[in-house]
Amino acid sequence: MNSSVTRYQKRKKIVDLFFIGLFRLAGIIAASAIVLIFVFIFKRGISVFLPNYPDQISLWKFLTGFQWQSSTQTYGVLFIIINTLISAFFAMLLAFPISVLTALFIVKIAPKKLGEILTTVIELLAAIPSVVYGVFASGVIVGWVDSLAKVMGYSTFGGRSLLAVIILLALMTLPTMTSLSIVAIKTVKPQLELASLALGASKTQTNFKVVLTSAKSGIFAGLILGLARAFGEATAVSMVAGNKSVGPTLNPFDITRTLTSTMLSGLKETTGLDYDVRFSVGIVLMITILISNLLIHHVKKKIGSEHA
Repeated sequence: MNSSVTRYQKRKKIVDLFFIGLFRLAGIIAASAIVLIFVFIFKRGISVFLPNYPDQISLWKFLTGFQWQSSTQTYGVLFIIINTLISAFFAMLLAFPISVLTALFIVKIAPKKLGEILTTVIELLAAIPSVVYGVFASGVIVGWVDSLAKVMGYSTFGGRSLLAVIILLALMTLPTMTSLSIVAIKTVKPQLELASLALGASKTQTNFKVVLTSAKSGIFAGLILGLARAFGEATAVSMVAGNKSVGPTLNPFDITRTLTSTMLSGLKETTGLDYDVRFSVGIVLMITILISNLLIHHVKKKIGSEHA
């Protein structure tokens, strides 16, 4: 009997050690891939600013420029950063409240059967490839924008515009933020809601002041992922942005240019400096995403401390 227990304990220990090693290996592989990609992009992107590069460009002019003209090797990225921030900010302004309210409706207000159907629809929307969204935007959204511009007395370049990019990014980020908000709201303990109702709060007050406040960590995680997708989307945005060579632009009916559309535009037809400088844009994009995430974390902590 003792011998059987000892063998079982030994076998269990070996299995535990095996899976611990397997998980560590998976973590190392994932981390190594991220480090490898970052090092490759950084090495290639920084090379165009070094003295030994054949067509060296000025880092200062690159970071402060308001023109991107490949034919004259004029590469200024500041207006592209501003355009990217504007399009992502307004897309989040449009999509984030809708996604949170949709999640709240699905989990707390809608009948169970309707909630399940809506959850399935949201999950299907999140699984649609980016290029499909791009085709939809270039065939439908640009038409809406063009019609709206005509009604308001403006002209567009076939509907390709900053507004089309904002609507497209809002549509693309909505399913991700809604899905994570649904998960976050479902994790709120029922006792908190019951306590709120017992203290005399209405159902609506409980949903907004107790449920959403308690689920804020997961909701902000959705916002971070949504913002990362808005910053990182390239193919679909390139179809409707128009890639303006100067800027920035605040006119919603004017064409625009984002960091990702700049990296993707004409990538296969270019070589040399014009190719390598796109890696420099990649570095700027990663830094922009990092700073944005840190700001959101700061806002989340501030809101958390106010409600503590």
